[in-house]
Amino acid sequence: MVVSAPAPGGGRDKSPHRSKQDLSACRSRLLELMQSVNFGRIEHLSIAGGEPILDPCPVIVREHKFGGDNGPRPEVAAEDFLLKQKVVELFAFFDELQDGVIDVLEIKHGLPFRMIVTEVPA
Repeated sequence: MVVSAPAPGGGRDKSPHRSKQDLSACRSRLLELMQSVNFGRIEHLSIAGGEPILDPCPVIVREHKFGGDNGPRPEVAAEDFLLKQKVVELFAFFDELQDGVIDVLEIKHGLPFRMIVTEVPA
């Protein structure tokens, strides 16, 4: 049984994904990819049935900061941890989208920062 934690503003968070171990294998791989990129972007990420498609691997563009931290996030090796709200929001978007393409998913500090999605009017 999944118990929702109180969401900001007093509501309930309906997401069943509260920790890394709650994620599907595809979502867990995407989370690890974002942590590995740390700063940069993922381009042309396909979503099918609400799941990210990582085979073939989407285009990865890494940002390199001179004198900065350019390595992966330390959490990439952790088997389980609570998910940050930005990750929960990203996967909730996948659940709503179901099928489509994320043109650009910008990553900062190993977390989704913003994304660009092209929509075709119905």
